[in-house]
Order: sequence, then C-alpha cells, then structure tokens
Amino acid sequence: MSLLRRVLVVLLIAALSAPVAVVAQDEEEPQMGQWEACADPENLPEVVTIGAIFGQSGNISVYGIPQSQAVALAVNQINEAEYLGEGVTLEVIYEDSAGANEQAIAAMTKLVEEDGVVAVLGPTLSSEAFSADPIAQENGVPVMGVSNTAAGITDMGEFVFRDSLPEASVIPGTVAQATEIFGLEKVGVLYGNDDDFTISGYDVFVAALEENEVEILDEATFARGDVDFNAQLTQLLSLEPDALVVSALAAEATQIIVQARQLGFEGPIIGGNGFNSPAVLANAGEASNGVVVGAAWNIASPDPLSVLFAEEYEEEYGALPDQFTAQAYTGAWLMATAIRCADSTDSADVRDALAAITDFPSPLGVFSFDENRNPVHDPVAQIAKDGAFAVLSAETAGE
Repeated sequence: MSLLRRVLVVLLIAALSAPVAVVAQDEEEPQMGQWEACADPENLPEVVTIGAIFGQSGNISVYGIPQSQAVALAVNQINEAEYLGEGVTLEVIYEDSAGANEQAIAAMTKLVEEDGVVAVLGPTLSSEAFSADPIAQENGVPVMGVSNTAAGITDMGEFVFRDSLPEASVIPGTVAQATEIFGLEKVGVLYGNDDDFTISGYDVFVAALEENEVEILDEATFARGDVDFNAQLTQLLSLEPDALVVSALAAEATQIIVQARQLGFEGPIIGGNGFNSPAVLANAGEASNGVVVGAAWNIASPDPLSVLFAEEYEEEYGALPDQFTAQAYTGAWLMATAIRCADSTDSADVRDALAAITDFPSPLGVFSFDENRNPVHDPVAQIAKDGAFAVLSAETAGE
C-alpha cells in the first residue's frame, strides 16, 4: 500500500471513530460545528455477525457481485482498525438472491431465523426488498437497502432503512438539468411495467417531465427478460422525440440503448438508477455515449473519503467502483457504526443507534438518515462519455 493510501486510511478511521467536524450551513459564512462520536464499545462479543443478500448470479450479478466485494472491503478495514473494539471481529454471511423474490425471502428467513444475525444489508432489488424485508421487520432485525430506490421501501416498518437515494430524490434534478442543457421539449417514454423499481422510476419521470413542461409524445412498455425492443423503439422514434426516457434494469437497459442507436437515434437517452452500472456502458459500447442518468455518487468526486474508497476498491479488485459499490461500502460502515454506538448486539438497540446517525462522513458525502430512515445527501447528474460516466454539464454534453 502506498504512503498516500496509508495516510488516507488513517484519515478514514479517524473520521469514523473520533469527533467529527461538520460544516453547519449559514447563509453568509459556513460555521464549523461538532457532534461527539460514541465511546469505544466495551460489551460486544468476540464475533458479531450480520447478513448480506445480494444478487450474485443471473442478470443482476452486475450489481450484486460488486456490492459483495464492497462490503468485504469495508469489513476488512473495520476489523483491521478494531472499530468494534479490541479483539472483536465483524463477520458477514452472504446469501445470493439471484434477482428472484422467492429466493430473497428464503435468504432473509435463513439469516434472521436460523443464523440469528444482528442486522442485514440488501437485498439488491427493490422488488426483492418488498418481498423479503417484512421478514426482518416482523423479527425486529434492522435491514438496510443499499440499492433500493423505489418509493415506499422504508414504509414497511421502523426496522427498514436504506442508504440508497430514492428515485424521487435523484430523477427530478436530472430531468431539470437535462432539459436545460439539451433544450428538451418533447420525449418518448419506455419503461418496465412488471417491476416495482421500474414502475416507481416511471412515475417519478412523468412527474418531473410535467414539472419541466416537457411533452410526453407517447409511452411504451416491456417486461423483465425481454430482449427485443425494436417495435417499441420504432413507435417512439417515429415521433421524433428530443430524448428517450427509460426506466429499466441493466440487462434491458443495455439492449434498449444498443437498439435505439441501431435505429438511428442520436439524441440523449435519460435513464433511471438501473443504468448506473459500468456493465451497462461496457456492454453497450459506443452506443452508450449520450446516456444521462442521476446518481448518488460519481467517481470524479474530490471528497477524500470517496477518493480513498475508489483507490482501495480498484487496488483490491482490479476494477473501478460504481454507485452501487459506494452505497454498499458505506452501508457496511453505517451498520458497523450503529453496532459500535449501541455497544450491543440487541437488534432493537442497533436499530435505534442506526436511526440516530447524522452528519456521517462517507464516500457519498456527509450522510444522514431522515425521520423516515431514508438517506439525506447530495445527488449528481451524469452523462456517459467514452465508456465512463462524467458529471453532466454543457461542456460534457458537447454543447
């Protein structure tokens, strides 16, 4: 490990375990303030076990495998730093949901009722969360979605959290910025009508387009697993939209991008959170240029903790991290912090400590949970350029 990385690791541990300097926003001049971090834990057992449910097989493995890697990276750092106390080890039991609701239910049941974990990270998809999270809620075990962005996730109960910004916190700003930069007046809309996430994204897109006075020329739908979108795209493109607006998961998103370009569409394709995987850009190739998507995180962030995370992840796994890995990594640190501050493996105590986290320094920026256990931090709008996401601006959009 380089000297720079060693210094950054020390800064990360110091930031997460010592009093934290927080900028209090003032209209005239920023003021520095502090909140006092919890004391070192003294009552935790030698091994603290949590669960993680990610889609590590099937089409959603482009999200789930990196998520598992990010959690493993965080847990290694937590243990090396003895963040939970001297001699205390945090362990994770990983379960594969494969993008299937029934498999997510089985995984959650095993972790909560058989393994007796203190808390759970995941599952990957919002549809899986709606199926599996009620089991954690019924058993009083905290569960944190690190990639669940559909509306209503935390409405399932007081033990359900997420650190992934909901589509409602990301899409409106992305649409407003894209409308201004590209001069959008009319669009075609395409969305998956059989998945909680894609339906929720569609609803937010429609509201945002109406808010920005962008006309929806027509709408078309598809189902998860579809591979041919030529009929829907031909219908929409015949109306000569300024942009295509699409709510889809990675597998379908990739084919929609490729087929839209094959049909001659050169304008922006504005996607929801499912477009945020680097696999979408890699698999779509040059066709992905001009894809616009809102995100919770961008690798270009200058935040020191974000820089550290990106460097450590790339060094460990030989690949650049994406938004989903940043959220999973942050989720592991948040859960470890709740266990540390609770100084207990009682799930109710951990839940209370998790809900109390505010102004937490993380790769996502200064992070807090609101009163409904949803995340609070700044989103970013991105555009795909030459196989990578850049922060959306008039310059990066080529205007």
